[in-house]
Amino acid sequence: MIKLNHLQYSRSAHLKIDNTYSMSALVENTTFEELCIKYKEHFGYLKLKTFAFSKEGFLGLLLELKGTVAIGMGETLHLIQAGKLYESLGFEVIWLPLQKDGKVNLSLLDKESIDFLFLSSYVADTFMQTSIKEVKEKTSAMVISNGTAHIDQASDALYLDPYKLFGFNTSGVLLFNNESFELLSVGAIDTLSAKLLFDTKTTQVLNSTLKPQFIEALQIFFKEDIYFFVDSKETLPYTLHFGLKGIKAREFIRTLALNEIYISNGEGCSLGLSKPSRIIQAMGYDETSSRNAIVLSFRDEMSDEEVQKLTKLMYLKYKQIKSFS
Repeated sequence: MIKLNHLQYSRSAHLKIDNTYSMSALVENTTFEELCIKYKEHFGYLKLKTFAFSKEGFLGLLLELKGTVAIGMGETLHLIQAGKLYESLGFEVIWLPLQKDGKVNLSLLDKESIDFLFLSSYVADTFMQTSIKEVKEKTSAMVISNGTAHIDQASDALYLDPYKLFGFNTSGVLLFNNESFELLSVGAIDTLSAKLLFDTKTTQVLNSTLKPQFIEALQIFFKEDIYFFVDSKETLPYTLHFGLKGIKAREFIRTLALNEIYISNGEGCSLGLSKPSRIIQAMGYDETSSRNAIVLSFRDEMSDEEVQKLTKLMYLKYKQIKSFS
């Protein structure tokens, strides 16, 4: 089995929990208190709460905020859906669009007064990087970021996605410092998810050396059939995003899966949605082009020979699919 979709389909091999994480209002919750200290020491944030990692859960977070909210269009789907629900309730959301090159358009930060900004150090699907330090030079807003694939320490708050970190749709964890979000009572905290998220995030291993090898090999085999929506030099170093002409990504993904080669076309793929990448469409591409999008994420070591062999097989499967289109 060859997994090249670690940031979309992570499956932790060792999930360890025990009943000491069961919370009670009548006794000391020593194990969980120790876990909170570990979170502070590792991530640098003082407070922790859990929340449902869904549009309803994110909507709950939005409703806690007192002030103007802005959301980047490259954020996780659940947050985008929550923002639209928030608008439907009569609240204002300032949306930061994506540019054709995949970067977040930050020009509105110079024009709008924003109190809370949901913007991560990377864009979903393409993993185009955004410097939170540069963002904070443009706004005094509290910056709340997705830390699942990458953490920028300049963010004022971080949240972690359980499904993408250990493969179960339990609660997310939100880490923050100030009074903007309400802390939960003892019985409302998902201690098991907090434990599993800490264990998987702090042991997360990703490979930043394979991208150049794959780019070279893909260009050798696919030639004019491959193209790039974003500059690979500006995406997270352990990811590679590209398009393949003349096919639908889901057909390519399913065909490779039969050979136990696992890739993705983005967040929608991991959520089981048979839809083209919303991120590529938000960048201004049409639906047909967005269906060409493929993303790889690297963890395991591979030799040059293994990369060449795998890429050749990918090309043969691509040609088979294209011949039947």
